[in-house]
Amino acid sequence: MFHSLRHRTAPAAAALLLGIALACEAGSVHQSAQQGPAPAGRGFTLLATGDLLVHASVIRQARADAGGEGYDFRRMLAGAQPLVSEADLAICHMETVYGSDGGPFTGYPAFKTPPQLAQSVRDTGYDSCSTASNHTLDAGAEGVRRTLDAMDRAGLRHAGTARSAGERDWTLLKAGDAEVAHLAYTYGTNGIPVPEGRPWLVNLIDPERIVRDARAARRAGAEVVVVSLHWGTEWQRAPDELQLFVARRLTASTDRGHRDIDLIIGTHAHVPQAYEKVNGVWVVYGMGDQIAGVMGDPRGQMGSAARFTFAPATAGGAAWTVRKAEFIPYVVDNDPIRVVNLPQALAEHPDDARYSTALKTVRDAVLDRGADRDGLTMGR
Repeated sequence: MFHSLRHRTAPAAAALLLGIALACEAGSVHQSAQQGPAPAGRGFTLLATGDLLVHASVIRQARADAGGEGYDFRRMLAGAQPLVSEADLAICHMETVYGSDGGPFTGYPAFKTPPQLAQSVRDTGYDSCSTASNHTLDAGAEGVRRTLDAMDRAGLRHAGTARSAGERDWTLLKAGDAEVAHLAYTYGTNGIPVPEGRPWLVNLIDPERIVRDARAARRAGAEVVVVSLHWGTEWQRAPDELQLFVARRLTASTDRGHRDIDLIIGTHAHVPQAYEKVNGVWVVYGMGDQIAGVMGDPRGQMGSAARFTFAPATAGGAAWTVRKAEFIPYVVDNDPIRVVNLPQALAEHPDDARYSTALKTVRDAVLDRGADRDGLTMGR
């Protein structure tokens, strides 16, 4: 099921953030190479996808797909499996927290997801998932614990939340010849306060903190640092001021002449958002929902998978660089709920109006800030 070259190791407001002073050294960053031969050595492909938003209808579908015994999310995710399993490193976003093994399980507004989701995501081929979201505290500290416990049992790595002060809330993974750090943060927790004395339960977006964590990851051996950010304004295609501000701050941050962060991948808005190169670093403002039930806006079941091919550092060890940047549009079918790879589906069903509309909607959003001029292409 998995690519033969894949390797794994063990391991609020805008005003507030706008007032944060980012104590990082300014300097030039290394630009991403978009053409020419790749340097010697083994690079890697990274694939990231959007929110796993487990509405009540998604829970019912998982129950039906398991034949009424347990919950199986693999059939829903099967349309993503080829892309995921071909990547050297695949990252998902675990939007919701898990309930107890026997339930009860609930959808919106306070989610409790069947813990079988973790094994289904792992079986699909994912290596790591961001777990910091506005729903992280829907079930309190117990929800965080249950979620991470289930992910650990499935062998699925995680970043963004923790069960104790001593647990590292980011993860280090192997991809190609690179050590890749995955960090994750959220803008807030839907007004649920983080319990006093337990700030480690969920990482909140603070540019200064993110830079510190990125540098700690470098010291731990990371050659590539990937940051997942749960941010933005729901149902808004354009990145908001907070997204733009944080993206500029993080991508401008350098240490001893080397950038601190190599890639930013965003979630939360429920609609596809733009990709953009900022200070030479690729930023995906929002990938949209990967799995979600029917909502009032059909864009809530549309999204993109982000695929980046990294080339090794050149002689002298300057930095790993993005050699190729791609997006793959997808949509969720209903009855039954299934992820659909749109370029592949349209190759088979060129006259399907819904698929054609969805592909155009995703593509227009992704390219809204001119990413195609920086070399972004549509994959399949």
